[in-house]
Amino acid sequence: MSVQSPEYIAFSPRRVAAIVLRHWYVIRSSWPRILDLMYWPMVQMLTWGFIQLYVAQHSNFFAQAAGTFVAAVIMWDILFRGQLGFSISFLEELYSRNMGNLMMSPLRPLEFVVALMIMSMIRLAIGTIPVTLLAIVFFGFNLWAMGLALALFILNLFLTGWAVGLVVAGLLLRNGLGAENLAWGIMFLLMPLTCIYYPVEVLPEWLRLFAWMLPPTYVFEGMRALLIDKVFRPDLMLQAFAINVVLFGASVVVFLQLLRSARRHGTLLQGGD
Repeated sequence: MSVQSPEYIAFSPRRVAAIVLRHWYVIRSSWPRILDLMYWPMVQMLTWGFIQLYVAQHSNFFAQAAGTFVAAVIMWDILFRGQLGFSISFLEELYSRNMGNLMMSPLRPLEFVVALMIMSMIRLAIGTIPVTLLAIVFFGFNLWAMGLALALFILNLFLTGWAVGLVVAGLLLRNGLGAENLAWGIMFLLMPLTCIYYPVEVLPEWLRLFAWMLPPTYVFEGMRALLIDKVFRPDLMLQAFAINVVLFGASVVVFLQLLRSARRHGTLLQGGD
């Protein structure tokens, strides 16, 4: 067919349909992509709905809790960036198709995990430290004034982020880059239940049990107790740490099992979906 022929130049609904069908097959065969399309509107609605409810119930909240929202934003970023820094370092190995080489080298899987954890801390430090300094300049809020409590908060947030990052890494090994969106957005699924900007009491009673199963919930409750009531709650930090130990151990087991499955199915050498 000549490139000047009417059949070639004319707009073709069939060609459009072919492209649409191709992408539809990709989405239909990838549950992470389907999940990615649904979760964000739901998370936004729930999170800001609970905030609105809490502010409506406590009109003097802002006067009592100056700096709480600023602290919550920074602490959320620590949780999110801790997981994302872990996942991005892992993704870079997939993008470069280097995972097969790493797994055939003397490097042990747990050594690889520790290296990713270190890179997570480095990435977070680069991004977060300037933000804490800007919070002092613009809002007069000094996150570092929390002292030892801040160190415990960050430790628990890191452990949660790494646990989630390990599961995501395992899913990426087993399912390929079709699960890539989980690396960028899975933490937002937990956002309404971790009670970043509002206390657990705002949630419906049947949801509170699920909220208390997540370690970040204890961290953000402890943060509000410290900033509003000027009381440090070591009991909350101990509970968060205990749950984190269980979750992190379980995530290591899941990662190793998914790695074995990826080796059996040959997906270590694949970079696509």
